[in-house]
Amino acid sequence: MLDARTRRLVAALTIAGVIAPVQLLAHGDVSPQPINTDVLPEVGEEWLTENPYRADAVGEEVWAKAVQIGDSGFNQNCARCHGLGAVSGGLAPDLRFLEAEEYGDEWFVERFRHGYTQDGTTKMPAFGDILGQKAAWAIRTYIETRPEDGALDDHSARLHTIRDELMAGTADGTAMRAEMGEIAAQVKTASGAPVADSAVSRAVAALTDDPASQKHAAEVLTIGLSAAE
Repeated sequence: MLDARTRRLVAALTIAGVIAPVQLLAHGDVSPQPINTDVLPEVGEEWLTENPYRADAVGEEVWAKAVQIGDSGFNQNCARCHGLGAVSGGLAPDLRFLEAEEYGDEWFVERFRHGYTQDGTTKMPAFGDILGQKAAWAIRTYIETRPEDGALDDHSARLHTIRDELMAGTADGTAMRAEMGEIAAQVKTASGAPVADSAVSRAVAALTDDPASQKHAAEVLTIGLSAAE
């Protein structure tokens, strides 16, 4: 059975709509894309040194919304260097491994605000004045919930079977939500954050009492499993 905290977080992901697959964006020179953070709590003008949007600080629904906004913001502004889904291909640091605590927050926000220059060459532009603090912390929230490498390996065979049953529309939706929720709770983050935003948690959020949602959940799993292979 899922513990109460995990059940609330899965429900929050559903409410926030964190069920869409990661956007695939073309690489190349792009201008910073604005991020709509109106629904997130204000954080003041002075830049913080610790993520204010963690679930234990703002509640599961706000946290889930921050993950959703951070997902979009990261993949529009950061993915071409730091990798789709925050999985770096080696061009830039793999941000998933920044500790989900103040030390990692300080490093992240310093680079986000001021960028990084090496030997007179700008390796990372400064985003602070362009995107703002709320966007920074939403992106940070998304990054720290990314699963570690191989996080789904132990469950891959079963998840493929679940995916096939969902695609065929033959699954017991209630039972599948419960089983996938159990798996989602075991997925570890690279940052040490307590809850992962994984393909499994997104599939749980996509699966409702509507039989038509089974295909949607299957598609979410397909994308996530393909990315993990």
